[in-house]
Amino acid sequence: MSKIKFKPTNNRVGCFIYADLKTVEKDHIDEIKNLLDRYGVLFFKNQNLSPKEYINFSSNFGKPAFYPMLKPHKDFKDIYVIERKKTDTGKSFGEGPHTDSSYLENPPRYTFLQAVEVPDEGKGNTLFYNQFLAYEALSKTMKEKIKNLKGIFSSQGKIAQTRELRMADHGTSGTKEIISQHKLVQMINGRKTIYCSPGHVIGIDNLQSEQEKLISFLSSHQIKKKFSFSFGWKKGDIALWSNRSMLHAATSFNGDRKMFRITIQ
Repeated sequence: MSKIKFKPTNNRVGCFIYADLKTVEKDHIDEIKNLLDRYGVLFFKNQNLSPKEYINFSSNFGKPAFYPMLKPHKDFKDIYVIERKKTDTGKSFGEGPHTDSSYLENPPRYTFLQAVEVPDEGKGNTLFYNQFLAYEALSKTMKEKIKNLKGIFSSQGKIAQTRELRMADHGTSGTKEIISQHKLVQMINGRKTIYCSPGHVIGIDNLQSEQEKLISFLSSHQIKKKFSFSFGWKKGDIALWSNRSMLHAATSFNGDRKMFRITIQ
């Protein structure tokens, strides 16, 4: 059986996968999982999956995760709708580097995002930042410093303001602040990655006087241009990424856009 076709981005931040996800086979799924572990984010162009086909594909990677901040799609409980209208003001949902739901005790391992409606080409790109590469570029001193530290993550971190428009229409009621702790250095198949969501981290456990300085350093280091890739969406495209090894960020734009998100535990 032929292997799946793929092409890493020029700076190896992510990888394009050339396959029809409507007919993808089990052997190909295994290859896709291996590439996901290697590159952190995968891009599938021109897919045009129905919601049911989209859910079926995502089920190959695990069970769907609950998102406490928004109500699910009215017909498909595993899908959350991320929508912006050209009349909306303020920041886009998810604008600012982060990893999804890092404030949960068990954050989702993977996120899928499908373009249902997009603005003109070049608008509404999503930025991805590879945290394997970010970790490898740290000095030995910094690697030693953070190896046993735990970050404190909050649902009311600075990225919370970008949810306001979506929550006005689709938010859940009575959601209180959620806080959890996670190690700043994670391991995936023998490779280390920085796990520090700038949009959610509010402190570092057992580190008082230096925590603001360290958070500021990591937040700046993690999003250096050499670790980044800007993905331009077209209708039907799907991105799949690991929340352990990638940061992502929406970009500011004016226009109509609708995205279907699925997170996997």
